[in-house]
Amino acid sequence: MSPVTIARISEEPLDVAAHLAAVEHAEAGAETSFIGRVRDHDPDASGAVDALEYTSHPDAERTLGELARRAAEEHGARVAVSHRIGRLAVGDAAVVIAVSAAHRGEAFAACRQVIEDIKRELPVWKRQLASDGSAVWKGLGG
Repeated sequence: MSPVTIARISEEPLDVAAHLAAVEHAEAGAETSFIGRVRDHDPDASGAVDALEYTSHPDAERTLGELARRAAEEHGARVAVSHRIGRLAVGDAAVVIAVSAAHRGEAFAACRQVIEDIKRELPVWKRQLASDGSAVWKGLGG
């Protein structure tokens, strides 16, 4: 089986349980996950955050798969990861990552690498919508 079981850009709500199930296997002694949710505030917002609108480059899903594969190979892990696009409300999951490995150290390291690489390298941009009607765009690295 491939070390990357899910690498998806999706307009649909993300299923945490499906990601956890996708990395489950007999050799795994550790599983970890990360869920990035839309929050109601941000230092760059002029007021409370009402929603985020995510857009992606056509190559984003391929890039996401490469990021997941790199982390999986470096840490001997299995990775399932999805990033949502479209309009998300406060509380919605924007990113879901599930990782399994033989030991917790490798699982945690792979999971952290995937989210850090997403923030730096994934061609996905977000428009942050504030309650006062203002909007701020954020891209790679932000």
